[in-house]
Amino acid sequence: MLTYLLELAPSVKKVKGEFFCREKEEADSMFVLEQGKVAVLKSWKGEQYLLNQLGAGDCFGEMAVIDLGPRTSSVVALQDCATIEISAGGLYAIYKRDLEQFTIIQMNLSREISRRLRLADERLFVSKPRARVIAGEYVFSSL
Repeated sequence: MLTYLLELAPSVKKVKGEFFCREKEEADSMFVLEQGKVAVLKSWKGEQYLLNQLGAGDCFGEMAVIDLGPRTSSVVALQDCATIEISAGGLYAIYKRDLEQFTIIQMNLSREISRRLRLADERLFVSKPRARVIAGEYVFSSL
């Protein structure tokens, strides 16, 4: 099945400084980084902020193959990079051919998204706690 998936997934190479994707672009694919390093950037109030750096073996853009929504961040090559691009259509082809493999892929994507959400929750809480416990109740300040 891996061979079949790779037949559906083109190689995408970027040189240092090139963008794989930009925040708010329409999207229906994700990337698996085979070689190199990328920066994940988020724009806020006209400034770019570094969310994460990823290396070989990491993936990015996975939300797009699940919800088909626009990109939530930009990804730029910090080094020359080689990736494979997996489209929602490619995943659908696997679904039609081998439901068990499709399910395993979806479960692994969900685990990665969940892991990143947990990390983001922790970072958010540590950076700006907005809640405190008073007499056993949570009191939230306004944002």
